[in-house]
Amino acid sequence: MTDSMDNAHELNGINVLFIAAEADPLVKAGGLGDVAGSLPLAINRLNHEQKVDIRLAIPYYNSIRNNNIPVEKIGEFTVETVDGSVLAEIFSTNVSEIPIYLIAGEPVAREDAIYGTDFKSDAEKFIFFSLACLKLPALLNWRCDILHANDWHTAAAIHQIRSIKTLDPTLQNTKTILTIHNLPFMGTGSEEALAKYKVSPSKNKNLPAWARELPLPMGLAAADQVIAVSPTYAKEIMTPEFGCDLQGFLQTRRARVSGILNGIDTHSWDPACDPALVINFDISTMEDRVENKRALLQEFQLDQGDDIPLLVLISRMDRQKGVDIVIEGLRIISDHPWQVILLGTGDNRLEQDCKDLEIELAHKVRAAIRFDTNLSRRMYAGADILLMPSRYEPCGLSQMFAMRYGCLPVARATGGLVDTITDPKASTAGTGFLFSRIDPRSFAITVKRAIQSFYQKDDWRLMQETAMSQDFSWKRSAEQYVNLYMKLINNS
Repeated sequence: MTDSMDNAHELNGINVLFIAAEADPLVKAGGLGDVAGSLPLAINRLNHEQKVDIRLAIPYYNSIRNNNIPVEKIGEFTVETVDGSVLAEIFSTNVSEIPIYLIAGEPVAREDAIYGTDFKSDAEKFIFFSLACLKLPALLNWRCDILHANDWHTAAAIHQIRSIKTLDPTLQNTKTILTIHNLPFMGTGSEEALAKYKVSPSKNKNLPAWARELPLPMGLAAADQVIAVSPTYAKEIMTPEFGCDLQGFLQTRRARVSGILNGIDTHSWDPACDPALVINFDISTMEDRVENKRALLQEFQLDQGDDIPLLVLISRMDRQKGVDIVIEGLRIISDHPWQVILLGTGDNRLEQDCKDLEIELAHKVRAAIRFDTNLSRRMYAGADILLMPSRYEPCGLSQMFAMRYGCLPVARATGGLVDTITDPKASTAGTGFLFSRIDPRSFAITVKRAIQSFYQKDDWRLMQETAMSQDFSWKRSAEQYVNLYMKLINNS
């Protein structure tokens, strides 16, 4: 990089274009929406020495249009295909503290769902969006120092920037970061769309042949830095169990792969002021917390009893989340003192298994087969133990919500669960309970251990207070990302 460019960074700070398929509160389908809605804001709010001008771009979905948010059209351009040009219209909105750009075009407007069931249609939508993002800095006359993409939906931009950056002054010195939120989702069915939009396959010989025309592996091969959403997940994807047959390739990039833990919105998720709770509380008023438990037990017509541990599952009903492990594990310890509420929707078979367990153990099991955000908050605030035996968990948010509300997790020792939960076996500052083997018996043994701890009231209270004191704020994550941005720029 030239001296003049160095001076430009000193004078103007670092410009970051953050691109994602979804961002709360404009549009959200899952955890990626939480990240894209929170991380750029947290970065913008930091009082860092070197100003970071971070801007967000997402597709202009029909659902956003239907919400009638105020937007302004700021320009348009075309994205080239083998069949001719596709018009991209660019809108801005001021609904946030940071600039947000909404990219519209026929591939985005074709269907209402963020993520459809048609892989090929999704592929064209997100490849169109990714390539349009590369033209956005020129439209804005804004130097892009860092292009920060997320998951397979925007990974094609990381791959394609190498072939166009020499032609575009706004991209000539751009460094690229790709955050992996979920490695198994690589962009299956994208081959035709990539060819249509003149995106050549990856030429990285370390990539398996099957991966060279899938957006996520293409982006992983091209990115200057790859970030997994927890330090442990960054290590796990190097192994056969979690690497999705890319572990050999990822090992060749080990020096450029690291992990930064996601955060949570600690203002929204605060038991001291959460309006969903029956009674608010904090560490200094923990004795009030039990009123939330009593209200839950009454709501679900479970026997009242402060001394009966209340367990909860708050999850998508999915095998990845270990819901089957919960059901079989609870059967193993059905003669122990506990009650449980199972909340979530998803796989029909797992939903039915939860209902069957409720029938089988009617005196202690309740199955709430629905999506209910307010109920989940009341459960975090009223339950004693959260059940989270995930087969894999890149980061996980539920355990952070639970700990913030004084509900201690029993979780599989994987991914972000390892990075956020401290087992009392490992430290006097325990915040939850971990087990390694993914089977019902190991889970059941650990739940029994948690129940035994529950009856040691002083120790349990200390664990709750330690859990509630953990810093899971986005500020912590944002500081790590800014340090990474500065490192990338300074090493240019």
